[in-house]
Amino acid sequence: MIRLVLALMTIGGLAAASTPQSPMPLWPKGVPGGKQDLGAEKDTTTAKDNLVGGRAVIRTGNVTEPTLTFYPAGGSGEAPVVVVFPGGGYRILALDLEGTEICEWLNSLGVSAALVKYRVPEPANMERYAEPLQDAQRAVGVVRAHAAEWHIDPKKVGVLGFSAGGHLSAMISGHYEKRTYEAQDSADQMSCRPDFAILIYPAYLAAGTKLDELAPEVKVTADSPPTFLVQTEDDPVHVENSLVYYRALKDVKVPAEMHIFSTGGHGYGMRPDPAKPVTVWPKLAEAWLKARQISR
Repeated sequence: MIRLVLALMTIGGLAAASTPQSPMPLWPKGVPGGKQDLGAEKDTTTAKDNLVGGRAVIRTGNVTEPTLTFYPAGGSGEAPVVVVFPGGGYRILALDLEGTEICEWLNSLGVSAALVKYRVPEPANMERYAEPLQDAQRAVGVVRAHAAEWHIDPKKVGVLGFSAGGHLSAMISGHYEKRTYEAQDSADQMSCRPDFAILIYPAYLAAGTKLDELAPEVKVTADSPPTFLVQTEDDPVHVENSLVYYRALKDVKVPAEMHIFSTGGHGYGMRPDPAKPVTVWPKLAEAWLKARQISR
């Protein structure tokens, strides 16, 4: 019976995830600048949307009240933690494909996770990443503020993002010295610099049509965190996003590892697909985390 239970817990190579905590509001005193009038938050998925790995994707839109959901790794001692940013073009959030499923995978590695449901879509009068960057800075600070309570290592706080979430992860990797909002409480006094970053098919890192240049808002310095990147050559969002970011990291001698696959497109998350070798990236990321002595 014990063997049967263990087998069921590891179907698909994943151990059973810990029960996540209830979502907590990121901004208990209200979001900076006030809330957009977008109507009710909702899943925008329709029957016409593509399936991924044979399953539908939750596409959450009209997010005006961002939240953080903590997924504890369990076990004893302090665990590393990864703050997860789903993608969606800064218009929606692929909340399961690039969110909950990723947190459960991280838990299977003995890594805690914090899923951020950041504000989308962007207001018409500001940069698309402006509000999400506020949410990202706040989220990393909140995680560090709860380090003792959540049994996490405050010196092993990473970020992981997909597509627009990859851009957001790169943004906070360079924009951490000063908050882009007025402090609300002691969490905003904590460092919001990630200790490491994982960028999966990141978007918007290249400068528009100048694919050989880094976008002007993306900052890379010698203090940027070690970074792991994955993308495919046939990604319609352009593989150059990873290439220019990797080169920028290399130029300032920041440790980085990049995996480029020939095919696979965009938006595959971590759902296995024999026709897409790129979907083995979780194993590569796991090896990277262990090599850097981040995961247990």
